Amino acid sequence: MKRTERGLSELYSTDPERADALAFGRRGPLKGATLAAMGAAVGASIPFAAQMPDGMLPAALAQPAGNGTPTLRMDGKAALLLLGERPLVAETPEAMLDDDVTPVDKFFVRNNGGIPDRFAGDPKSWRVRLDGEVNTPLDLSLGDLESRFEVVTLRLQMECGGNGRAGFVPETRGNQWGNGAISNGEWTGVRLRDVIRAAGPKDGARFTGHFGADPHLSGEPGRLSISRGMPIAKAMDDTTLIAFRLNGQPIPHIHGFPARLVVPGWPGSLSQKWLNRITLRATPHDGPGMGGTSYRMPVRPIVPGSNNNGADFADMTSMPVRALLTNVAHGTRLPAGTRRLDLRGQAWAGDLTVRDVHVSTDFGASWTAMQVAAPPNKHSWQRWTGSVELPSDGYYEIWTRGTDSQGRMQPHAAANWNPQGYGANAMARVAVLIG
Repeated sequence: MKRTERGLSELYSTDPERADALAFGRRGPLKGATLAAMGAAVGASIPFAAQMPDGMLPAALAQPAGNGTPTLRMDGKAALLLLGERPLVAETPEAMLDDDVTPVDKFFVRNNGGIPDRFAGDPKSWRVRLDGEVNTPLDLSLGDLESRFEVVTLRLQMECGGNGRAGFVPETRGNQWGNGAISNGEWTGVRLRDVIRAAGPKDGARFTGHFGADPHLSGEPGRLSISRGMPIAKAMDDTTLIAFRLNGQPIPHIHGFPARLVVPGWPGSLSQKWLNRITLRATPHDGPGMGGTSYRMPVRPIVPGSNNNGADFADMTSMPVRALLTNVAHGTRLPAGTRRLDLRGQAWAGDLTVRDVHVSTDFGASWTAMQVAAPPNKHSWQRWTGSVELPSDGYYEIWTRGTDSQGRMQPHAAANWNPQGYGANAMARVAVLIG
């Protein structure tokens, strides 16, 4: 039998990727039946259709709001997007990241192993050992840490190394994060550098190794779920903490109670939860989560989708620049006649700061500069604000692009493909319907 091809309108409602391939098999702007079909699919006319790049699937279709991802249901946590149950992984929707200090219930959740039983004793009696390339190994309780060293409170970003992973094509291994594997909490603890200095690091101390109480998913006794390490210079940064409070309260159990490392600006996997030991080493740490392709990036581009053992990769360090719109949710419908949008969001750039945030509503044909506030302390994210004017009702995409203090800006699409999907920081796209 001869197969009858479906019309574009039907295709866009049932198979948007195929419809997109057919619609964009042309040169020049959308027009005629193709434009009408796409408008019907997104639910409105597209005022800036002429500026839509060839081959681009509208965000409303590529990233549908309420796309069937289940939500986390846990006491003390908001309705986060549940990406995995074993280990437990949950993402914060971007519109939940509007607070300057992320409330505990909105913190994203990332585990690599099981969740240990909650420590039943006095939290101040929890012990952390510092050993290895030191002259005086230390075995200190949290009470000792708090009494012997200066206690500081800082706003610090924590971001998963795989944040933005869902943007890679072809798809990579790992949890398919959108942009919400980020939080900016108010952490209280002692500086790791003060503890290291008290132990007297030897000349050969060049790296750290971190250990926690979380069990391996296999249940095998003594097997580590994750144990990462960093160069000693990052350990000695004045914002790297052994933390025991979050937003003024004991750290919630799911986030590492009674103590965890906080290594801001670098992949969150370094911020060991349920921390019980740090060792100083002459050579890079070799625990689970180190070496190969684990938290490592290609030094030179590789063919997307290819196999690679990571032999010539380099460890991830500072996370790339990213800016998010947080006061307008993806899929928002606003009243007819809305002509001005006041926008705000958060931006950060790992060890650097954010110099600029720009917003486009015409598919990148023009950009409007936003105001970017200075961070309250190093390694905190930065608030940005501004407004845009819209010419008519219809379908719009708000594109948000950050630029760091060294002039590097977010790309249009996830770049530097790697097998485990690290470092993707494509600019954010939020679909909005007016009228």
